[in-house]
Amino acid sequence: MSYYELYDEQREIRDLAKRFADEEIAPHAAAWDRGHTFPKDVFGALGELGLMGTCVPAEHGGAGADFLSYILVLEELSRADAGVGVTVAVHTSAGTLPILANGTPEQVQRLVPPLAQGHEIAAFALTESGSGSDAGAMRTRADHDRLTGTKQWITNGSHAHTFVAFAKDPDKPSAFIVRRGAQGFRVTREEEKMGLASSSTADLAFEETPAEPLGGRGAGLRIALATLDGGRIGIAAQAVGIAQAALDVATTYAKERHAFGRPIGGFGAIQQKLADMQTEIEAARALTWRAARLKQAGRPHTVEGAQAKLFASRVARHWTGEAIQVLGGYGYTKDFPAERYYRDAKVTEIYEGTSEIQRLVIARALLGEAARLSD
Repeated sequence: MSYYELYDEQREIRDLAKRFADEEIAPHAAAWDRGHTFPKDVFGALGELGLMGTCVPAEHGGAGADFLSYILVLEELSRADAGVGVTVAVHTSAGTLPILANGTPEQVQRLVPPLAQGHEIAAFALTESGSGSDAGAMRTRADHDRLTGTKQWITNGSHAHTFVAFAKDPDKPSAFIVRRGAQGFRVTREEEKMGLASSSTADLAFEETPAEPLGGRGAGLRIALATLDGGRIGIAAQAVGIAQAALDVATTYAKERHAFGRPIGGFGAIQQKLADMQTEIEAARALTWRAARLKQAGRPHTVEGAQAKLFASRVARHWTGEAIQVLGGYGYTKDFPAERYYRDAKVTEIYEGTSEIQRLVIARALLGEAARLSD
């Protein structure tokens, strides 16, 4: 099959996500952004369509599609509203799939179906105030499967039912499952952010909170890194979706806006900008699809995921800014969505591993021990 050819099922899932995004998300995205509204009902509706568990096997309540189909869904949702996109990305890649991959049969049977069906939402609790890129510096502790510590900037934190949380146990990181409502669990703060206003980002506290081990003692770092390897592909898809939305609004405006007696799309400077924008978005999409296909084939994808996220996030951040430039003064106002795309794009260079970390991953694979000796 050619690189861009999709199977019938993949096209059908992408088209389903696109219709839902265009009809049920995009018309409300500006209002959600202004009101900092978490659209709970949307995720229930996505669950009914199978899109909260796109790549979860059908026997566990999901749609049973492949990982690339899930990436296609994320791009379409993020094109309409990146906040919705990241909610689904973290729920699936960082919350549901680690349980599916590392949980006991009983944990999978009990926890995964309500997540895959959209009845519940999942979150991934790794970051702390003093340990972001350096996950090994976490201070949250586990003592007889009771967690004590804090977590910061947890996507879905205020609304999730199931948390994949990490703690030292006693000296090596281990992974745990924490359920909302557990003794000693609190959401301590909802973050107010530059963008992604329709998503939840919260701080958490655990005070001797009961937790279930996930994947064996001392396996936390392995689980976290494997989760991030796949999650980065999802964030790359989110970035591609944001960038595509910016291209769409800039192209439409260039056709409709007249200056000096003709559409501004007739001017070479605008044409070159749009041509470069489309070319780089297609390149980012190609890197993202490549990484997704490697993952779904069970092949190594650490470097490819890092490359996709590094490039796609840079494309999104740069070209959303240039879309504002095409719209001129209108682009700087909330009458048009370009400024929202710009605010939403920046964080794709930060979460699921900063761009600096992605470069480190790529360089270490390229240079081997020579890169480590330079640290």
